[in-house]
Amino acid sequence: MKSVFFSLSLILLCACKNTETKTENTMNTQEELKNEIPFYVGTYTDGDSEGIYKLSLLEDGSFTKPVLAAKASNPSFLSFNSKKDILLAVNENDPGTIESFKVEGDTLLQVSKSQTGGAHPCFVTINDKGYVLVANYSGGNLGLLKLDNKDGNLSELLDVEQHEGKGTTDRQEGPHAHSAWFIPDGSEIISADLGTNQLWFSKINTKTNKLEPAKTPKLDFPEGAGPRHLVFHPKNDFIYVLNELDNTIAQVAKNDENYSITSITSILPEGFAEYSKAADIHISKDGKFIYASNRGHNSIAILEVTADGSLSLLANEPTKGKDPRNFQLTPDENFVLVANQNSDNLVSYKRDSKTGLMTYVSEISTPAPVCILFE
Repeated sequence: MKSVFFSLSLILLCACKNTETKTENTMNTQEELKNEIPFYVGTYTDGDSEGIYKLSLLEDGSFTKPVLAAKASNPSFLSFNSKKDILLAVNENDPGTIESFKVEGDTLLQVSKSQTGGAHPCFVTINDKGYVLVANYSGGNLGLLKLDNKDGNLSELLDVEQHEGKGTTDRQEGPHAHSAWFIPDGSEIISADLGTNQLWFSKINTKTNKLEPAKTPKLDFPEGAGPRHLVFHPKNDFIYVLNELDNTIAQVAKNDENYSITSITSILPEGFAEYSKAADIHISKDGKFIYASNRGHNSIAILEVTADGSLSLLANEPTKGKDPRNFQLTPDENFVLVANQNSDNLVSYKRDSKTGLMTYVSEISTPAPVCILFE
């Protein structure tokens, strides 16, 4: 009897311990979920990807499993409206299209689709008035549309700004609009054209819904630079333009209505002579650090903004993957997430706000990731 009683007691004790462990694990999971940072990933769908995925970054820098949020064809760039209840995605095809999606929990419900006015759209942005700009890479132009923020419907194409010209390299045989940006004060639009090797300046006539040239229509860049993306300094008038082809960042200053390049900084380490091309650029909210991605060298360049606005290269952090197309700082800027297009992985880094440096934390497989968008 004593033996039987002892055995029963031991079983009950183990059961209690197992119950306590499960409860503790459940509480930890709930705590992690409460502190998660959700985001969407745009992809190329010529391989294993089916469209736009959603996942989260947890408090420790690890990832939740990617879940398909919406099927779409080559949704290579994503953007939110101001309320973040409508997501826009370009379809980088020929002819180019753009889709709008209503955010419903972890699912994106397609609302509408419109033409972008050119082939292979690779960038989309929207302002607080609902105007949508799309950069058509192969078309060499900008498409203008408008979003109804109430129902999520996109207008038909309102206007097209066609670029003309060419550069001096085999990637610059004609215009290749790579991005379009609303200047923070809302006065103008800047488009970076890799093919013509220029920045193009324009504005929206809100009465006619047409794009018109600004007073300074263009800014020429050094031969073979290939402007791609840009950022605005949060505390002064400097613009920092990432040049894809020569792997540099140009500091651009504005004086009255005129723009000029005041400094140029390489984003590759000294002595590196192999092929590489730049992809994306971001600036910290305090304006102290700029980050840029190198495809080929496969690194994130970390640069410090000096007193006169010029840049100093601090380090190149390996991306632990191939061809870091797009990356983002988390909304709290504690982490940096990198999308390595051709190694099918997302990588997270802890960011030091004082030094600007990054420390590897975690990674997860994701098919052909090329754009990261936080909720």
